[in-house]
Amino acid sequence: MASTDTTTAEHAVKDTAEDLAGLEAGLDALDAVRVSRTPVRQVLVQKVLPPVVAIALVLVVWQILIWAKVTDDYKLPPPSQVWDEVSNAWAQGTLLDYIWTSVSRGLFGFLLALVIGTPLGLLVARVKVVRAAIGPVLSGLQSLPSVAWVPPAVLWLGLDDKMMYAVILLGAVPSIANGLVSGVDQIPPLHLRAGQTLGATGLRGTWHIVLPASLPGYLAGLKQGWAFSWRSLMAAEIIASSPDLGVGLGQLLEQGRETSSMSMVFLAILLILIVGIAIDLLIFSPLERWVLRSRGLLVKN
Repeated sequence: MASTDTTTAEHAVKDTAEDLAGLEAGLDALDAVRVSRTPVRQVLVQKVLPPVVAIALVLVVWQILIWAKVTDDYKLPPPSQVWDEVSNAWAQGTLLDYIWTSVSRGLFGFLLALVIGTPLGLLVARVKVVRAAIGPVLSGLQSLPSVAWVPPAVLWLGLDDKMMYAVILLGAVPSIANGLVSGVDQIPPLHLRAGQTLGATGLRGTWHIVLPASLPGYLAGLKQGWAFSWRSLMAAEIIASSPDLGVGLGQLLEQGRETSSMSMVFLAILLILIVGIAIDLLIFSPLERWVLRSRGLLVKN
């Protein structure tokens, strides 16, 4: 009888071990990420073709409006006239200068806003007294139009790059800080208590627990902060004009208005739009995919 009980217990242990092994294999299969290369044709169809078709449709509708003569040519220039403006700027070597002048200012100002807004957001999120004192001010600054800061910035700092960066900071810092505050507020308290139990307190807890857990909200704040940076810069370039500032996309847009050249106005608008789309595709979209993939919300095909 004892031998039979022993044999039964051994079979039970063996079955349990097999069940656990099967469960582990199943979990491994769920966690497994396929790394096979996506066919080029599939990439072209899913990623490249839709925006190309959308642009083509816009151009077709645009040209149809020109043929239908819905308005005068000086109000709505044909696509060919805008293309001639692009070709002339390229031939003169000024096209890339327009873009680089604005992009370099925008990116540098955004990095400054990131350096200032991140610790400010952590301070507001983690210290109740600071939140009570500064939180409403940040929300109010975020809702204030960036163009409102241009006149005082010109009077305070003059017509130079410092004025541009000041306007960018005042537009972007509140968005970055509020995004981080929102991300910290959404962290489950259990995660924070678990980190404290494991000894992750102070700066260590902020680096290893708070910041990684608040990434979705923080990233949303970064995207909004870049949008505010870019819009603030365009407002500053349109309003504040000086030879010392060079010619960015905002100044190009204002030059088109002053000379009543709608082709130049359309060129500036298209370049501003293209830069905004490019920054999103090259920087923020990969960051979003990385955050989602790190949380198991996006499978890499």
